[in-house]
Amino acid sequence: MKRLLIIGYVWPEPTSSAAGSRMMQLIKLFLARNYEVIYASPARASEYAINFEELGITKKKITTNSSDFDAYVKELSPQIVMFDRFMMEEQFGWRVAENCPHAIRILDTEDLHFFRKARYEALKKGRTLVREDLHSDEAKREIASILRCDLSLIISEAEVDLLARKFKVNPSILHYIPLLAPSISEEKIKKLPTYEKRKDFVFIGNFLHQPNWDSVLYLKEKIWPLIREELPKARLLIYGAYASQKVEQLQNKHQGFIVKGRAEDAQNVLKKAKVLLAPLRFGAGIKGKFIDAMLAGTPSITTTIGAEGICGKYPWPGEIANDEKAIVEEAIKIYDKPKRWQKVQQNGFQIINERFQENRFAEQFFEVLNNIQQDLEKHRNQNFLGAMLMHHTLQSTKYMSKWIEAKNKLES
Repeated sequence: MKRLLIIGYVWPEPTSSAAGSRMMQLIKLFLARNYEVIYASPARASEYAINFEELGITKKKITTNSSDFDAYVKELSPQIVMFDRFMMEEQFGWRVAENCPHAIRILDTEDLHFFRKARYEALKKGRTLVREDLHSDEAKREIASILRCDLSLIISEAEVDLLARKFKVNPSILHYIPLLAPSISEEKIKKLPTYEKRKDFVFIGNFLHQPNWDSVLYLKEKIWPLIREELPKARLLIYGAYASQKVEQLQNKHQGFIVKGRAEDAQNVLKKAKVLLAPLRFGAGIKGKFIDAMLAGTPSITTTIGAEGICGKYPWPGEIANDEKAIVEEAIKIYDKPKRWQKVQQNGFQIINERFQENRFAEQFFEVLNNIQQDLEKHRNQNFLGAMLMHHTLQSTKYMSKWIEAKNKLES
């Protein structure tokens, strides 16, 4: 049996974040092709993490800066090792390369962290993104990690374009695979609640993710008061995992701003709402809340950044607006006009069926993997920068890790 080792930054929580859903989608692609899947992580356990045992997946607790991992991975001898975000590749990449030199090393970026951070820096300074924002230390680390791997999974076409055009990363080591969704049939559409059976605006998002927290503050301070003036009976329901006290303190029932906390099922929450209101001011990748909204038949209002990588050539299932006045106007129009609401709802069904179907991307992905597997040496020889970084950068990482390990042993 073919064996996949995933080295996870966290234990996946599909009900908490799009990152958790993404990881489980990838795992299920491998399980469907009869891979034995082992998920290892140095992270602490979470009560909301997926039950791996039910899926026949082996869990393994690992430790950073420990040679115990070397013996473990050598004996395991996986054909493929997938790193969940670049931080895990930095920690364990050199160990995998030394002990399993013939294993394909895959990086699942989730989104480009440096891209998200660059946009945040620009927002804080009240200006548009400039070149200097992108040329950060985090960009150097993340792109170095991409170069060291045999293949990096990129969730958004915009990010593939950024890496290939701006940073001249060889396209042969980049693979576009977005969030995946089931098709929406006419039968499914008929079962969704109609406009008349829905009420309220909704926001949903993991509050450990900074763009979500920023968006909720923006709604509270700038957007919602203006909408409430025009729609005095409407409410905005705020859902999201890990809603801390600072989030809960935003609640104001008199203003219709209601903090609900964790949603056990995002689509069930979205099916009850008329409009998803999520004006994200920075971020990267694909935002899972909009995929869930389209599956639930719920139109959405967002920004250009929020919509990035989702609709392609198709019209947005709602409206895209980037200033406060436009966001408010478009939100009111869709909420208050049934015919307009129904029209934009159809856009979402089209996007899901045309751009996010699992079968299409699964076949492409495993074809690429098969081609790499057939001649791994040739594939690596075409990536000289990656080989150079593996030789130099990871030597420093390796000896720093060994120094930390020795220090820990002396102190214990």
